[in-house]
Amino acid sequence: MTHVDQTLDRERSLDGALDGALDERGRRWLAQALERIREREEAVLELFPVAGRACGRGPMPGAPGVTVDQAVRERLLTALSSRGAELGELLWRVYRYGDAAERIAVLRALGRLDADGALGEHGLRIVRDAIRTNDARMIEAAVGPYGARRLPDAEYRQAVLKCVFVGVPLSAVAGLEQRADRELARMLADYAHERTVAGRDVPADVRPLIRRHPDVTEGRRLPEGWL
Repeated sequence: MTHVDQTLDRERSLDGALDGALDERGRRWLAQALERIREREEAVLELFPVAGRACGRGPMPGAPGVTVDQAVRERLLTALSSRGAELGELLWRVYRYGDAAERIAVLRALGRLDADGALGEHGLRIVRDAIRTNDARMIEAAVGPYGARRLPDAEYRQAVLKCVFVGVPLSAVAGLEQRADRELARMLADYAHERTVAGRDVPADVRPLIRRHPDVTEGRRLPEGWL
């Protein structure tokens, strides 16, 4: 399944679950909010911060790791009709002025908003900013389907390494099966070597990526039984 297919499946699942997760008050608020955004797109800047209070912050049924307020915010973003640079600038403002939960919602929505690739560097600007943080939740959102599809190879490798550093499980990194290459294996082998020499644990999920390229382990000390 391609990244686009995965994103579309997630959208349909999330939209269906959201309709059932909201009570009457929440559904009414969301309908009114969507109408306001269709009338004036910058209204999203006012609506984003209050989505949690209006619709709740509980977990989304059938969507592990997603909260109701995040799903509502994603729905608000899909009401934006702008495209390309104009949309990218507005998304940056929503992201820049938001708290962590609001930023995560923007990051999760990027794949949905960039199906035609028109966001370009404007979307990557948001992803790159999130990866520079030390917030594991934001980094995990940044390495979702959009990041996997758009990040250049060198930046993608660095993003994977950042996940290892901050404790984001590599199972959360989109596109890893397709994009993991020898250079990434070498970087992870260096990391594993440094941790092993220092007597520190090495996350087990880096092992399969290293073992794809056994030659990168030459001259490196790895945990016992890894090779």
